[in-house]
Amino acid sequence: MHFVTGRSAADIAASVERAIRTGQVSPGEQLPSVREVAERLGVNRNTVTAAYARLRDAGLVTGNGRQGSRVAGTPSVEIYRTIIPADVRDLASGNVDASLLPDLRPWLAALDLAPGGYEMVEDDPDLVRFATHAFRTDGLPAGRVAVVSGAMDGLERGLRAHLRQGDAIGIEDPGYVSALLLVRSLGLKPVPLPLDDDGVQVEALEAALAAGIRGVVLTPRAQNPTGSCMSAERAAALAAVLDRHPDVVLIEDDHASAVSGAPPVTAAPAHPGSRPWAIIRSVSKFLGPDLRLAVMTGDAMTIARLQDQQALGPRWVSHIIQRLVMQVWSAPETTGLIARAATSYAARRERLLACLAAEGITGTARSGLHVWVPVQREAEVVQGMLARGWAIQAGEIFRLRSGPGVRIGIAGLAAGEEEAVARALADSMRPGRLLYT
Repeated sequence: MHFVTGRSAADIAASVERAIRTGQVSPGEQLPSVREVAERLGVNRNTVTAAYARLRDAGLVTGNGRQGSRVAGTPSVEIYRTIIPADVRDLASGNVDASLLPDLRPWLAALDLAPGGYEMVEDDPDLVRFATHAFRTDGLPAGRVAVVSGAMDGLERGLRAHLRQGDAIGIEDPGYVSALLLVRSLGLKPVPLPLDDDGVQVEALEAALAAGIRGVVLTPRAQNPTGSCMSAERAAALAAVLDRHPDVVLIEDDHASAVSGAPPVTAAPAHPGSRPWAIIRSVSKFLGPDLRLAVMTGDAMTIARLQDQQALGPRWVSHIIQRLVMQVWSAPETTGLIARAATSYAARRERLLACLAAEGITGTARSGLHVWVPVQREAEVVQGMLARGWAIQAGEIFRLRSGPGVRIGIAGLAAGEEEAVARALADSMRPGRLLYT
């Protein structure tokens, strides 16, 4: 355990992180106990416990520092993908309802785009103008606009534009698993931000800023997995807090936007150049997940850095996809289809919440495509639902420090099935009988 050094929790955690990243200790290897480290370094055990907690929050170790901690393996996205049996209804994957998406075949057949070469590095000007108008129509600041390959591509580039390995970042807890995995893969240290129905709590953001976070990722509406959405009052309060920290970057993932069932709000600054910020709007939820495209607006510096990064990699998003998105998104018939999708998702959420309430179960879902239900034992509830023909998602993969729960996707629900799901969940949450032998 010679690699563990330092006198403060921060220094001890940093020494272990260096050992992990340089290969001195391997995935699965047992770390020395809290008592052993405390005695060798001559520090209080609570100091070592706090250091191990930092490593655990960063995803570098697993287990409890007092009972034994091990170096975590490199996380694979595959282990977070639920296998859905063929005879079970899928309410776990977080998919969209394909019947509420536009049929792209006529648009593809009529797509008019002359072949081009490497000179097509600039984003489609019509799409940029349309996106700029859409942001402004929603009352959001529209600075420079860039086109990226989906929400996660935009999030990664936005984070890389301002943060470096080892920086702390505020992230919703519970929050979107892909965002959490991305933060960890970049070597950033996630600081959990508790939520309520109106989004991230102001006091939690203030505490995280006092602790030194360099960035924050927020979901203004359709928060995954809880369905929370920022009220206008909460957004203004969060913005006021961030205004006092002009070096902290804010990135908002408005992934569901028009089908979220909630009005657009933002914690971006009133004066676009006063602090770094970006808003990402993906088209996946209302045009289709296979259209890997999002539009992103932000302050001039953030968007310029993002586009510089893009120029070193893919250089641009396919102009075939850009033109297709522009034509489908701006069509009058698509506007009507998006409105119907938002209405349909809202009705499913409300019916499921009402049926859950009738069974004595409290769920949360003010917006979006999911309902979050706090439970005591996630695995038992998930298995119980599976046995009753419904696949739902255990909440463990979304959580840092928040309590256990399960996520139920509503896009896979047919009309009238909400009562059956609520009844199955109530049965799955009832404690089983103890058997004595």
